[in-house]
Amino acid sequence: MTSSLTWQQLRDLKLTELDDAADSWGAASRHADAAQTRVDGDMGGALSKTQESESAKAAVDRLKRLSSNYEYIKTECGLIRTAVTGLSTELASPQRRLKEALADAAANSYTVNEDGSVDYPAGGKNELTKQPIPGGKAIGNNGMFVPGSDRWTGPGNNGLYGPGSHGLINPNPHHAKAQDIADRISMAVRDAREMDGRYQRVLSKLKAADGLTVDSKTWADAAADMDAVRDASHEFMKREIPLDKSPAERKEWWDKLSDEQRQEFLASYPDVLGNLDGIPAVVRDEANRENLDLLIAKFEAKDGETAEARLGGLKEIRTQLDEYAAKRLNDPKEPPMYLLSIGDEGTGRAAVAFGNPDTSKNVAAYVPGLGTALDADFAKNDVKRAHDTAVLARDKDPSSAAIVWLGYDPPQLGGVDAETLLSNTEVMSAERAEKGAPAYNSFMSGLAATNNHDDPHMTAIGHSYGSRLVGAATQESGGIPGADDIVLLGSPGVGVDKAEDLGVGKEHVYVGAADHDPVTMLPSKKEVAAAGAFMGSGPLLSYLAGDIADQGDDDIWFGKDPASEAFDANRFKVSDGPLPLVDGEGPTPAHSNYFNPDKDMVSAMNVAAVVAGRPDAIVPEKHR
Repeated sequence: MTSSLTWQQLRDLKLTELDDAADSWGAASRHADAAQTRVDGDMGGALSKTQESESAKAAVDRLKRLSSNYEYIKTECGLIRTAVTGLSTELASPQRRLKEALADAAANSYTVNEDGSVDYPAGGKNELTKQPIPGGKAIGNNGMFVPGSDRWTGPGNNGLYGPGSHGLINPNPHHAKAQDIADRISMAVRDAREMDGRYQRVLSKLKAADGLTVDSKTWADAAADMDAVRDASHEFMKREIPLDKSPAERKEWWDKLSDEQRQEFLASYPDVLGNLDGIPAVVRDEANRENLDLLIAKFEAKDGETAEARLGGLKEIRTQLDEYAAKRLNDPKEPPMYLLSIGDEGTGRAAVAFGNPDTSKNVAAYVPGLGTALDADFAKNDVKRAHDTAVLARDKDPSSAAIVWLGYDPPQLGGVDAETLLSNTEVMSAERAEKGAPAYNSFMSGLAATNNHDDPHMTAIGHSYGSRLVGAATQESGGIPGADDIVLLGSPGVGVDKAEDLGVGKEHVYVGAADHDPVTMLPSKKEVAAAGAFMGSGPLLSYLAGDIADQGDDDIWFGKDPASEAFDANRFKVSDGPLPLVDGEGPTPAHSNYFNPDKDMVSAMNVAAVVAGRPDAIVPEKHR
């Protein structure tokens, strides 16, 4: 659909009326949000706590459906508000440019015609004939040749005549001015038509079917609506939200907003605010829970292994959010769960916290490694690692929180069998770690900005390939923001040769390395290259094919072994773990036990001691 907006309509458009309409949609969104809060808390929450009858359960189910309806209304009204506000904001520029051009035309006594062309008067005399130089008409067309006009028009051509003119310049002194005005009018109208058409297409989609039932299809439509609004209002959104600012500046921006403005942003941009470093944790959690439903609906409408994997991860996270909320009703000591990030970029994005990272004195963010993606395995295992760490740390200091951060694309496995794991070559490169390091530092900077304590104790934890990312993050300008301690678990090396090079002081670098974890004893790249002719490809394959690495050599795949004396970090005690393959648990069973109190309590307790700021509680181990 092409917009037929005229210059007269653009001139007379009252943008304040669009702003008023946007405010009304924003108010409707806020009313729906308030209604949903009342249904969830005062009605559904109170009923589920005090009543256990079948009729009460049925009533709670109906209230949940009502809550979902209000959430849908809140989302759609917020999107309409965003679209209308974006249209008003974007139209302000072409309208201003048009009015400036019309004012210039009036000042020169030119006539602007209905079609936007500009009539100018006679001016000057022909030096040869001594006759007055006639006036004419300037047709604005943004530098395009006008068929039948026998000339080129538009900015930059200085009024040159077209074919047959021999390149002469129009001698009428009014011509160039009129042509500039005509072009400015034409460009203003062209830009306004593009904006009007773009938003017109989006707004036509923002409507609900008759007899609305909020189900997965409805949320899928809402997800598509959100994508459409984002595409249409991208430039406006960048002006409205400080996307290109630091996390600290975003926090300052958020703090200055009124409660009404905050609710409007939450309703209009849940996917943006939920993943924006520097926004408070409770706000990100609220936004991401809404965005979680939209993403689930989006992937339910897709086919393929990737969509199935993402859907499994998203649904498992939603299940856990519900389960932990129920657990806290019965056990207040259970740490609250916060969804700090969720998205479908790359191999998936998620950050899950146990304990509020804004109110906790001790905050840790753990980076998972090889093979991690947003799937059910991540939601069950990696999320549990953050939970177990938080629980154990809170035993030492109740003001503790632990986070699992999947904000990059870890190397993926080509399959699940031992052969593909052992010969995997993607993990051999540090590229993904180095690409992910700036995002991790932004996340840590956001945690530091939103934390309520003057000097929070922050710990960066890297497991497996994630330790390589943490190492890369320390080498970014300024190091890891706010980090006091660094924990490296099951590390194949971090890209530096000494603990002191990680920027927190060697006494604040802690290493857990199981003796039966082959990832911590991979041969160096030089050794793999030398043995490649008969060992095959891949560092893990080289290790398990006979461990050709000289055990007296502390060089491993990504540099010095962090558990070695040469690296000079604090090595803490961990269980040896099962032997690779021999114990029947796969090629790297010991690699996955560092956080697990059921399989390696001493390691899990040591990690928690670092997180809680209790180095005195750490059980040390000698270097390799």
